[in-house]
Amino acid sequence: MKKIIFTLHLLLIMSIGANALTFNKVVTGIVKDSKTKAILAGVRVAAVPPPHVRMKMISAITDSKGKFSLSVPDFITTISFDRKGYAAQQVAITISKPMIVSLVAQKEEQMVALKLEQVNSVMRIEAKDLHEMSGMATNQVLKGKVAGLSIRGYNFNKVEGSQMYNTESYTGITENRFLTAKQNPLSTFGIDVDAASYSNIRRYVNNGNLPPVDAVRIEEMVNYFTYQYPQPKSNDPFSVNTEISKAPWNQQHKLVRIGLQGRKVAVENLPSSNLVFLIDVSGSMNQANKLPLVKSSMKLLVDQLREKDKVAIVVYAGAAGLVLPATSGDKKQTIKNALDALESGGSTAGGEGIKLAYKIALENFVKGGNNRVILASDGDFNIGVSSDGEMQRLIEEKRESGVFLTVLGYGMGNYKDSKMETIANKGNGNYAYIDNLTEARKVLVNEFGGTLFTIAKDVKLQIEFNPTKVQSYRLIGYENRLLNKEDFNNDKKDAGDLGSGHTVTALYEIIPTGVKSKFNESVDDLKYQSNAAISKSGGDELFTVKLRYKQPDHGSSKLIEKAVKDSNTDWENTSGDFRFAASVAAYGMLLRNSEFLQDTSYDKVIAWAKSGLGQDEEGYRNEFLQLVKTSALLSKEKMATKVIAD
Repeated sequence: MKKIIFTLHLLLIMSIGANALTFNKVVTGIVKDSKTKAILAGVRVAAVPPPHVRMKMISAITDSKGKFSLSVPDFITTISFDRKGYAAQQVAITISKPMIVSLVAQKEEQMVALKLEQVNSVMRIEAKDLHEMSGMATNQVLKGKVAGLSIRGYNFNKVEGSQMYNTESYTGITENRFLTAKQNPLSTFGIDVDAASYSNIRRYVNNGNLPPVDAVRIEEMVNYFTYQYPQPKSNDPFSVNTEISKAPWNQQHKLVRIGLQGRKVAVENLPSSNLVFLIDVSGSMNQANKLPLVKSSMKLLVDQLREKDKVAIVVYAGAAGLVLPATSGDKKQTIKNALDALESGGSTAGGEGIKLAYKIALENFVKGGNNRVILASDGDFNIGVSSDGEMQRLIEEKRESGVFLTVLGYGMGNYKDSKMETIANKGNGNYAYIDNLTEARKVLVNEFGGTLFTIAKDVKLQIEFNPTKVQSYRLIGYENRLLNKEDFNNDKKDAGDLGSGHTVTALYEIIPTGVKSKFNESVDDLKYQSNAAISKSGGDELFTVKLRYKQPDHGSSKLIEKAVKDSNTDWENTSGDFRFAASVAAYGMLLRNSEFLQDTSYDKVIAWAKSGLGQDEEGYRNEFLQLVKTSALLSKEKMATKVIAD
């Protein structure tokens, strides 16, 4: 095979350093509980280097079926297994067959005792040691974590190579409040099919930490899961579905679920694809869960392509360059070879990469086809167009070209969720966070059509509540998707897109008329106009759902309208999907320490979720249960640490 040399002012992309590692061994296996024999998801599996050998961490996380796959250098003979609630252990590698590893659960009191000892150890650090350590990070204030514990007043976050290096950023979220239906009858927002927040939360919890509050976007958590809504029967690209019951956390309130089901198009009937892989190969991507995982993810996608599809590869580091021109989807090995050749290094000119990717996409534009840029990055752009505002304006300009966008986030420590979300929201795009190969398979294989093929764009919802039935209401989540009521009829206003087979779910909590609540907020009567009389024409209607959407290649929208009658269905008689979606929303409120929690606890979330597990063929809902249980334990540890620190 001829060796292809690319001279793109990016030689560092293609070169391998003298001390680079060669990964010749692949270790696979499954991890179980030693007593119950239950599979264990979220176990960190890491290579253990020999004494006196320094190397970057090589690790993986077990998937929802407890399985792992880890590529390691030849000199690695031992790997470690670590998960909250279990005793860590090191095991000698076996290559001949998959490893079966059993972890021993620790009793809760043992874990608290261990945590107390860690706190005491931290408190015994001498002042001179702190001074020496703080000298490692010039002009930095030491704060963050030592042995997994929060320390006030100090910060190691800027020490390169340290596991404490953390500059992740998230856009601030102010939770939606209850609004009175009489004075605010309309609730307007754009749909959100993104699910990045959930997989990012999973990464935090599986690594033994609760996520930052602003990393928790409840609508993305709810929409991570699929629900059994019926396929559309009309010519519209989606069906509109509703369900109403008592709110599980407050029996005097009601919970409303509004669900959209996108029409599922068979893969063989999907239009031709013109894809551009835009891959970040800067120095910040030089970690096992970044560029190597990107390559593996993209190879999964390549395996789904057909002869009529084509792929180009654009990379960026200090500059941007074309690595692979548009290539037919049946030349899978050629595409994979180009991916394998990529190496990381240098700064991050993300803006230049985006410009080149859209240029290549337009040069190969397929009329009536699926034209899309797929960006894979940690979002850490540091030269050229880098601010959120500049990036937003660039993406808004490019979205008018008819090229759609998929954003795939990778890595941790310097992950820029705020930037990745902005790019996806403003670019007719969707956004997923890939924390392991199992998630890559979910997004790029199992949900192939939904991720890459748009069936409706700029989808907006406007709910009009009947004030004779509704005293006040609260939209749970969607804070960064809210629209002004005037935006609903404005076809120039951008909103979310819906892919083939995708589901979208929105939840409202309602306080019925006549119910006293601490969340009811009164407003003085107006001086210059009288309070209009409330119409009784609504009858038994609780609200009306109005939707607007555009065909992917059209500029004008179509209106759908559906009136929904009130219902007094008991919680126990609701669908399993309704109960499960409610449990996910409640979990999000716990993570956010929401003021709207009411009668919610981790134990209740677990009970609600168990009642809505259903068949769960892929195991995602059972994985959610484990995540909630781990979060409950982490929350207890956090409280114990806080008590001691105070």
